[in-house]
Amino acid sequence: MNAQGVAPGSGGQGVLERDVAWPPQALRLGFWNDEPVALSIETGDETWPAARDWLAQISPAESELLATALQVSHWERDHRFCGRCGHPTQRLAHEFAMACEQCGLRAYPRISPCIITLVTFGRDMLLARSPRFPPRRYSTLAGFIEPGEAVEGAVRREVMEEVGVEVGRVSFFKSQSWPFPHSLMMGFFAEATSRRIRIDGHEIADAAWFTPERLPELPPSYSISRQLIETHRRAVATR
Repeated sequence: MNAQGVAPGSGGQGVLERDVAWPPQALRLGFWNDEPVALSIETGDETWPAARDWLAQISPAESELLATALQVSHWERDHRFCGRCGHPTQRLAHEFAMACEQCGLRAYPRISPCIITLVTFGRDMLLARSPRFPPRRYSTLAGFIEPGEAVEGAVRREVMEEVGVEVGRVSFFKSQSWPFPHSLMMGFFAEATSRRIRIDGHEIADAAWFTPERLPELPPSYSISRQLIETHRRAVATR
């Protein structure tokens, strides 16, 4: 990938704006610093760092480009055939769409909306452990939004399901693309109405209240979970 400039979506030019002679089989992403950007195809003797390792080293703009690359590659791999009639699909040149010439169906990159929430009670933060986490790591609560559900409703439902806590005020923080493989994380703060915890025992292995001064091992700094925690820490430090 091109290593300079601004990622598409952060001031760069979108994939629809230029006609260029793309290499055969190139996975087109768009333009970066006025240059076409595409995915290279990994050969058998190449070893690439894990995407999560890259996120720890690159800028926010580069992170957006990496997220685009990962999601587009997964999408093209998984939509080679029409989900309606089964015929082969072709990538359209001027948009992220795989088109079926047989029935006309178009498939667009999958984006799975998720909420991720820091539950607070005054200064304290409710953090939880998933069975999949590294040892001693705790994080904020997260879950997928269900069909027909508003994001605020998803916050209240996920918190209640995972830790048995009712929340009052819910406020939006920011969002982050999380391409593992295609999540869009929408971050929230939620104020608990009590400190009583009842974990579900399946998705959550443990949960506890932590003060800003005494925190467990946390997610990496590039994650929206860590940004929620650090934002709350700074806010209560000034009170």
